[in-house]
Amino acid sequence: MAKKKRKKAEKRQVVVRATTKKENKKDKEAYMKIGIQGLDELFKKGYGIPFGDSVLIEGGPGSGKTVFCLAAINGLCKQGKKCLYMSFEEPEERLISHMKNFNWDVDNYIQKGLLRISRFDALDISRSVEALLSAAKQELLIEVDPVLFPEDFKPDFVVMDSLTSIASAFSGQDSRFRIYMEQLFRYLEKNGITNFLIREVSTPSHIGSTFKEEGAAVSFLSDGIIVLYSVRYDDGGRGGAVEILKMRGVDFDKKTVEFKIVDKKGVFINPKKILKKEERDGFTLT
Repeated sequence: MAKKKRKKAEKRQVVVRATTKKENKKDKEAYMKIGIQGLDELFKKGYGIPFGDSVLIEGGPGSGKTVFCLAAINGLCKQGKKCLYMSFEEPEERLISHMKNFNWDVDNYIQKGLLRISRFDALDISRSVEALLSAAKQELLIEVDPVLFPEDFKPDFVVMDSLTSIASAFSGQDSRFRIYMEQLFRYLEKNGITNFLIREVSTPSHIGSTFKEEGAAVSFLSDGIIVLYSVRYDDGGRGGAVEILKMRGVDFDKKTVEFKIVDKKGVFINPKKILKKEERDGFTLT
C-alpha cells in the first residue's frame, strides 16, 4: 500500500516538473529579446518586450532614437527575425550607411530577405486616409492595410521613423490623425507585429506638463514607452541615458541608466550605471 502511494507521489512530482518546464518555455516564448546589450537586462527575468507590443521610442533631437532602433533591427536580424524599417525622414541609403558605420551586416540581412528599409511620404498617408474616409462616407472604421504596409513582406518587427512626421502631415486634422493611429495600432496588434514607433519631443512627456506635443494621444494607445535622454552635466560634459517609462504587463527596473553610442561598435546600455545627482556635480535631462 505504502509502495503504491509512493509511486503516485513520484508520478505527481514528474507531472509538476514537466508542467513547470512547459510553462517556463511558453513564458519565454511570449517575449522578444531585442539584442541591444543591456536593454533586455532592464526587464525582470531578462525576457524582454512582449511579442506584438507597440512601444514608443521617445526623446529629443540628437538623443539617439534612430540609431537605437537600427541597433534593435541588427539584434533581431541576427536572430533570424524579419524586420521592416519604415522611414518618413531619412533616405534608405543613409540608414544603410548608419548601419555599416557600426559594422552591422546590413547587406547580408537584405540579401537574405530578413531586412527591408523603405522610405515613405507622410503626405501620401494623409491623402490616402482622406480618400478612404470619403469612400466610407466619413465612417470611423477604415482599413490601414493598403495605406502603408507592403504586401510581399511580412515582418516580425517594424520600426516607424517617425510618428512626428506623420502627425505633421495631418496638421490641422487631429481627428483624422487619431483615426489613423487607432487603426495602425489595431493592425499591428491583429497581426502580432512587435514594433518601435519613434516620437520626437522637445521635452520627455513626463517631465513637466506645461505644453502639449503634437500627436500626444499616441502615448495612451501604446503598450510601452522607452525614453532616450540627452544628458547635460554641470561640468559641461554631455552623455546619454535611457529609461523604460512604461511597459504593460511586464515587471521592469524603474531607473534611468547610462546609454552610449560608440562609433564603429554600436549601442550599449549599462543597467548597473544609474544616473545620480551627486555624480559630476549634477546633470540635466533633455
